[in-house]
Amino acid sequence: MADIHDGATVMIGGFGNAGMPSALIDALIAQGARDLTIVNNNAGNGETGLAALLEAKRVRKIICSFPRQADSHHFDALYRAGEIELELTPQGNLAERIRAAGAGIGGFFSPTGYGTLLAEGKETRLIDGRHYVLESPIHADFALIKALRGDRWGNLVYRKTARNFGPIMAMAAKTTIAQVRQVVALGELDPEAIITPGIFVQRVVQEAA
Repeated sequence: MADIHDGATVMIGGFGNAGMPSALIDALIAQGARDLTIVNNNAGNGETGLAALLEAKRVRKIICSFPRQADSHHFDALYRAGEIELELTPQGNLAERIRAAGAGIGGFFSPTGYGTLLAEGKETRLIDGRHYVLESPIHADFALIKALRGDRWGNLVYRKTARNFGPIMAMAAKTTIAQVRQVVALGELDPEAIITPGIFVQRVVQEAA
């Protein structure tokens, strides 16, 4: 985590607590990087993980689809105080913007958000009688993701819905750090079961027992 610099854009996997790399987030808090742009499905909940990173006031901007829920009080307090910037992105657009970055796509047209405040300042186009908004890819300096098992080459398999944003975030970041429950020997993972190939992963960290 040492090279995560101030001002970095960091993607953090997870849908709520499912698939959230809590150990890596704790390490990022301890590491001390500031003024971060965070890309995540939501804006933290409770007191741990992403919420703890927000409470430490290390985040300048968050790009997410679901910023508010019953226990997202740290984000609420920061936003109301004008201490954090929010870029709200519908969930499907968020996923596709991340995937587009990993696939090398320069942008895409989506009908979601047309005619709303989310489309302000963006190019729109009428295609086959339907209105679309041009959405840009989201690239990141780092991605922090969680998987069930990985080998030392970075090949990953996930546990059920904890898979969520991890695979596309790994593709969209310059450096991907994967938190895994178990590191296995090379060749132990069934190639047909590998979701994220090691070419997209630079570091693998095993969770403490």
